[in-house]
Amino acid sequence: MERPISRDKARRQLRILELVREENISTQEDLAQRLRQAGLAVTQATVSRDIKELGLLKVTGSDGRQRYESDVRQPSPDEKLMRICRDSVLSIEHSDNMIVMHTLPATADAVCEAIDSLRIPGVIGTMAGERTVFLVVRPATESAAIVEDLRRLTL
Repeated sequence: MERPISRDKARRQLRILELVREENISTQEDLAQRLRQAGLAVTQATVSRDIKELGLLKVTGSDGRQRYESDVRQPSPDEKLMRICRDSVLSIEHSDNMIVMHTLPATADAVCEAIDSLRIPGVIGTMAGERTVFLVVRPATESAAIVEDLRRLTL
């Protein structure tokens, strides 16, 4: 069984994807520096592992400069599910240890599968209806942080 990734790693990798989509990041050191500016403690070795795990590639832009790119390769099944998730989620709310995600009609199953594929620490179960996804979180004190992570991924 695969180990779930830590919340810190998930946040760091999410921020890396945001950075390479929004900016021209040309070196690992540039990326590490931008992550540090965002308040994330990283080493060059950590950034190198993240680049490999995320499948980032260096491409030559129209200006002739190289930069990291995240969308050059074929998306994995998990990436396709996350795209469906981003396109389908309408709202995310929580109460105690329950998170409720409202989706477009007939998309809750795919959203639920995408959430399951993330192996989010603290999420102990999910269930999908036609337009609603339920997540159960333990401990309940993690619900708000998980909701924020999900909102950043989907809304």
